Amino acid sequence: MAPGKPLWTHGMTQKLGRNGIPVRTSRDAAPAALAADRPSPVLADVTGMHPHTALRWVAYARRDSAAYLAARAEDDAEERKEANCRT
Repeated sequence: MAPGKPLWTHGMTQKLGRNGIPVRTSRDAAPAALAADRPSPVLADVTGMHPHTALRWVAYARRDSAAYLAARAEDDAEERKEANCRT
């Protein structure tokens, strides 16, 4: 790799992979973050995604968040219950 020369995507993917950086996960994180707080028509318009693709990303992001929030709520409820038992 010489200064001023472009680096091919495949080469960069291999270098990142050898250093323990999963490229696919990183590529999916950006659309998931955008989809988490935007309606699908806005996501499709802003990113140029097909409307059906944007809808799937929004459903994926909301499902992920819902499961996380439900797990957090359960944990918080258990902690409150344990705290009340100790008093």
